[in-house]
Amino acid sequence: MTRIAFDNEKYIKMQSAKIMERVNRFDNKLYLEFGGKLFDDYHASRVLPGFEPDIKVRMLTELSDKVEIVIVINAHDIEKSKRRSDLGITYNQDVLRLIDAFTGIGLYVSSVVIAQYVSLAPVDNFKHQLEKMGIKVYLHYAIDGYPTNVDRIVSEEGYGKNEYIETTRPLVVVTAPGPGSGKMATCLSQLYHEHKRGVFAGYAKYETFPIFNLPLSHPVNLAYEAATVDLDDVNMIDPYHLEAYGITAVNYNRDVEIFPVLSRILRQITNEDIYHSPTDMGVNMCGLCISDDEAAREASNDEIIRRYFQTLVDVRLGISDENSVTKIEAIMNKAGLVPTDRKCVVAAREKAEQTNGPAVAIELPDGRIITGKNSSLLGAASAALINAMKAVCNMSDDTMLLSPNIIEPVQKLKVDYLGNNNPRLHLDEVLVAMTISAQMNPVAGKAIDGLPLLKGSQAHSSVILSQDDQNTFKKLGVMLTCEPAYQTKKLFHSVK
Repeated sequence: MTRIAFDNEKYIKMQSAKIMERVNRFDNKLYLEFGGKLFDDYHASRVLPGFEPDIKVRMLTELSDKVEIVIVINAHDIEKSKRRSDLGITYNQDVLRLIDAFTGIGLYVSSVVIAQYVSLAPVDNFKHQLEKMGIKVYLHYAIDGYPTNVDRIVSEEGYGKNEYIETTRPLVVVTAPGPGSGKMATCLSQLYHEHKRGVFAGYAKYETFPIFNLPLSHPVNLAYEAATVDLDDVNMIDPYHLEAYGITAVNYNRDVEIFPVLSRILRQITNEDIYHSPTDMGVNMCGLCISDDEAAREASNDEIIRRYFQTLVDVRLGISDENSVTKIEAIMNKAGLVPTDRKCVVAAREKAEQTNGPAVAIELPDGRIITGKNSSLLGAASAALINAMKAVCNMSDDTMLLSPNIIEPVQKLKVDYLGNNNPRLHLDEVLVAMTISAQMNPVAGKAIDGLPLLKGSQAHSSVILSQDDQNTFKKLGVMLTCEPAYQTKKLFHSVK
């Protein structure tokens, strides 16, 4: 069974207290840049078992009467219809999703900022869409010489051109659909305008990773590097923190590189040296809430290997370059890991070799290994899932959960009427068919009811699975990796 490595309640208590301490340090006005995901932080929950994916939002609800939220989206991301890879939706759509999600739990979203605004049809259309929904929209502009020309930035030609965001609460959380949206620039622009109005507002960052008080080589921090190989993020010792306090703290290269400029901007706005290091800017109690370091190390090592396979697949798909492989291999070496440290990898490769075809292996939470291979009726993933459902429900291998009489009409529909080349059932099709057959077969119903028992399982496929199958595994809480190989030698590979 998965060992718990993180204390959520301690985290809520410590993190909320630290944030309010920072609010009180300034003129009861703090702009808090939120890095990473506010909702659905599954990376954190994977590397720190027990970390609830929505714990950061839960923490904010403890301060709901003091918090308002500003969402930033970059005009160029609107123009390019940039998408969140994990959700498959555009940044525009994610802004709406975030507003619904925040308001649904009682948090106040006061406005949306369009950063680096340019008057383009998609940008203006989205602005008007938000305004028709009753959402305030503010425009911020690109600044010549940003971020190094501090004199221009901190002037009426820089931040002064941006529209001032009207806020009413002491803690303003600035978040975005993804990185590079303009959160920091939005916070600093607001500081400029607040100080012009005589309000001594402050700025701080809330980022979970890297964890400043864990060693540079700790697997939790290495897992963060593995997760960001495409962003060129590299963990490093914060030299400014070491010089100022004689204390070793871990940060990452972008924050360290920008700190001298950021420090000068803050000094020019406030006439004070507020922070002495990039680590000073952070509000992160995560490292103090790890309850089982060994469990966190094991989980993070697993995540590094998963990221390794994902990088290989991304290169195979043409959405990443070979440089990413070099980086992820270096991280694997730092962590002392090899791909076969993941048990389901060994089992899937052995099954594929035995059957001379695609194979999937699932390691259940209790450590049992279940495999599946292609047949005329089912793909390897579907076979492995059915076998795993039997295993967690303590059914014998010969138990019939889905008869050919149910599968064959679905195959006929797929091939004869829907034009699919592959007659085998995908995971979602199997689960729908099994749910229907459960009306006549109580054993199938029992297997469906046992699906939550698969959460936390590890899986590996000897070939790249369809996006449909990958999404279903994700929804079931099964952590999947794939070999960077296709099942066929065709040039076009459908996601279905």
